[in-house]
Amino acid sequence: MHTALIALFNQIVPLHKEEEDLIRSSFRLKSLAKGEYFLKAGEINQHIGFINQGLVRYFVDKDDEEATFEFTKEGEFIADYQSFSQNKTSIQNIQAIEACTLLVINYPDVQHIFTNTPHGNLLGRIVVEHRFDVMVNQLLSIYMHDPEERYKRFVSAYADIAQRIPQYLIASYVGIKPESLSRMRRRFLKSIS
Repeated sequence: MHTALIALFNQIVPLHKEEEDLIRSSFRLKSLAKGEYFLKAGEINQHIGFINQGLVRYFVDKDDEEATFEFTKEGEFIADYQSFSQNKTSIQNIQAIEACTLLVINYPDVQHIFTNTPHGNLLGRIVVEHRFDVMVNQLLSIYMHDPEERYKRFVSAYADIAQRIPQYLIASYVGIKPESLSRMRRRFLKSIS
């Protein structure tokens, strides 16, 4: 159950057995059904999740529509880190696109790992830096790229999971209506053939 999580952490820095044991005991199993929320806007993010299996999307409600800004898959972490670390309500939603199996950890257990393991702070920093990079790149893309460029970036960034994401969510991510996405996809496929 914890194999992928421990392997990821060991890629960052080789862990001591005691650290691995503490991580295993701190991360607990959680399941989400398709469509279920890990986090809803207006709630405080209580856990960081590591996806063992499944796929989620991050979105906000904007002008009475859902604006999807990220997809996260197996082997990656999910959370609204600002809400989690500052105990503030979130403005974003994290929803399962597929049934998900997660490992979750709460704030006190994260702090315990930080203070009681030689590599806890480094692991936390690397995870947060990665999440920060993802979020900044998404934000910049929203302001710097038109829908066609965002679609090209989607295809590049999510090539391994694109077939698992419903078209209406891809359209939401790109910032267009689903019918416009169909036309854009046809143009894109023509341009690469």
